[in-house]
Amino acid sequence: MREKPRPPFKAKTEKPRARFDGGTIVIDNVPQGVDAPTQFRWLQGKWRCRAVDYRIVRPWLDERKICNHIPRWHTLSLHLQNNFEPHPYQTEALNVWIAANRWGSVVLPTGAGKTVLALRAIVQTQVSTLVVVPTIDLLHQWYARLENAFDTHIGAWYSLEKEACPITVTTYPSAWANAEKLGNLFKLLIFDEIHHLPAPSWHEIALMCVAPYRLGLTATYPNQDNFRSPYAKAKPSVNENLQLFDALDPYDQVGLLNELVGPVLYRKKIDDLTGEQLAEYRTQRIRVDLYEDEKKAYDTAYATYVGYVRDNRLRETHGSAWWHELTRRSAFQADARRAKVAELKWKEIIYQAQGKLDILDKLLREHCHQSMLIFTAHNRFAYRIARQHLIPVITHQTKAAERKEILEDFRNNTYRVIVTTRVLNEGIDVPIAKVAVILGGSASEREYVQRLGRVLRKQGSAEAILYEVIVRNTADERIADRRQKR
Repeated sequence: MREKPRPPFKAKTEKPRARFDGGTIVIDNVPQGVDAPTQFRWLQGKWRCRAVDYRIVRPWLDERKICNHIPRWHTLSLHLQNNFEPHPYQTEALNVWIAANRWGSVVLPTGAGKTVLALRAIVQTQVSTLVVVPTIDLLHQWYARLENAFDTHIGAWYSLEKEACPITVTTYPSAWANAEKLGNLFKLLIFDEIHHLPAPSWHEIALMCVAPYRLGLTATYPNQDNFRSPYAKAKPSVNENLQLFDALDPYDQVGLLNELVGPVLYRKKIDDLTGEQLAEYRTQRIRVDLYEDEKKAYDTAYATYVGYVRDNRLRETHGSAWWHELTRRSAFQADARRAKVAELKWKEIIYQAQGKLDILDKLLREHCHQSMLIFTAHNRFAYRIARQHLIPVITHQTKAAERKEILEDFRNNTYRVIVTTRVLNEGIDVPIAKVAVILGGSASEREYVQRLGRVLRKQGSAEAILYEVIVRNTADERIADRRQKR
């Protein structure tokens, strides 16, 4: 019996598909000759592009009828449990963001309700959302606000627990370390304190996520002067071999945020909201003199420091990077090392001047019935003040439970004064205080605005006061002038 002839073999043709792969979008089964969008590159035998470009290439995927296996997010049905009336500026900001296809940042002063704006953005969007915050303290604070607002289980993704839910809060370090796992689970990304995002490596969070909706929140958005140190080296991207991220300029913070999250869509300054949403305030600069022994030590140290910078023409040869060059040289050059030690010495003298303690003693008596926050430049001075006046101190060394207890006692008026360094500068929901005293800090405008924001929460008609105590005829004056000027 003769066998029937078999039909000719036909190779199985795989359908084109798009998938998420380690922070990138990969197109399978599409040949190189296809006219793909400019965001794609032909790498390792496939069309690939950055995950952040998903919102741009999505129409092309639909037009080509390419099976889209990228999104793993959900549509939600959320309702705010406390549906209080938002301020007009919060409604304006939300509407502007929605009109911009939910892509961009909002800048509001500390105490103006950025968290409330974020909650309403989540309700308006009704999709899986990842909130990224700078610290674990802020993570716990956001976790509680989200859970109370929506009465639903909230995911937390950080060092101690890693649970991804339709609404999840994480930290910048954890989001960066796990971007390959989280990158396609959320349709909306909310970056709290977004001025942290351009930091080396952390901006890869935004690069490696496909979320087409993004909202950045901060009180202190970077400006064109906020460049990174030219000596700051980012950790190589996990996708560096794919050559997809080489078009980014790591020194242009504003350009980086514009590309990865969108431009600033809405902005209010402190003075725009003063009197209605924020307390009326005044600032007062108090100048003190160095004691005689302090002045001699300061003059000697400052002369050594400035002498090296001048003799080696660092400002002329290295421009704005002159200080980084001094720091680099101090690792191997004796004269530079002496200049660096001298710098630390004169800074210690002006940041911990006895005259500042004398003024602080007067201010504590003058405002004995008001809540006060004292900001220092270094932990050593903060602990010295705490011992001298028997007041609680919060630094980065303070355990979480102790910090929580101190803030609760401050809120309940058990403590009237807290001394701190930079821990309370941003983010943390600090109980209402009406007096702030700055005894030392950087030339950063951001730090100054953050510290002022700590006392601007409205409490009836009470006026907020910010005292800035500086040492006369020293670099302390120039540092203060720079942050005020900016």
